[in-house]
Amino acid sequence: MDLSPLWISMKIALCATVVTLIFGVLAAWCVFRMRRGWQILDGLFTLPMVLPPTVVGFGLLVIFGRNSGLGRWLESVGLPVVFTWYGAVIAASVVAFPLLYRATRGAFEQLDPDLIACARTLGMTEWQIFHKILIPNAWPGILSGVVLSFARSMGEFGATTLIAGNIPGRTQTMALAIYSAVQNNKKTLATRWSLIIMVISFVAIFLMNLTLKERKTAHCYNKCGEKQREMTP
Repeated sequence: MDLSPLWISMKIALCATVVTLIFGVLAAWCVFRMRRGWQILDGLFTLPMVLPPTVVGFGLLVIFGRNSGLGRWLESVGLPVVFTWYGAVIAASVVAFPLLYRATRGAFEQLDPDLIACARTLGMTEWQIFHKILIPNAWPGILSGVVLSFARSMGEFGATTLIAGNIPGRTQTMALAIYSAVQNNKKTLATRWSLIIMVISFVAIFLMNLTLKERKTAHCYNKCGEKQREMTP
């Protein structure tokens, strides 16, 4: 059994997760700070979640294809996107981006507004508020978005097919390997790849839940300790 689809999927999913983490958190921060017009920006950031993956893939093909100025320039500098694993990373990042963005934005909005207002009255800049208050307090939500983005990137199919193709050993992910196996009537191979994807996704979600539970338990212990100290004469 050729394991190249597993390593390609892991490489693409990890790279896409890093990309979505950076841009998703920054996008959530921008929308969180906006007072007007945030609905339009929020709609654009969420759009890949509701569009068919083939539409996303076609849009990326138009942007990065050889007929576009950007695509020709990238190819001239030795960074072609179409039919490469770079294209698969871009496709997975775009499709997974809304999951991390919305999870992070929801975590920001659940924070106590008085905490942020107090930080501003103490003279903290917006950047200091971002990395000293927002990120430390919203990291459970961000972690959830990271895990969901990773799992989504791992199973990306439609957009990847259009922009990266299904090239064995180069761009064939596990999802594409399942498709090829079914097309060739290799149901046993398709079942194996399906089980591998399910196990990896389940382990990622399980570890996330375990981490969040340990944090919640530690937080409860700290609260109980504070209450006991307050009640001690």
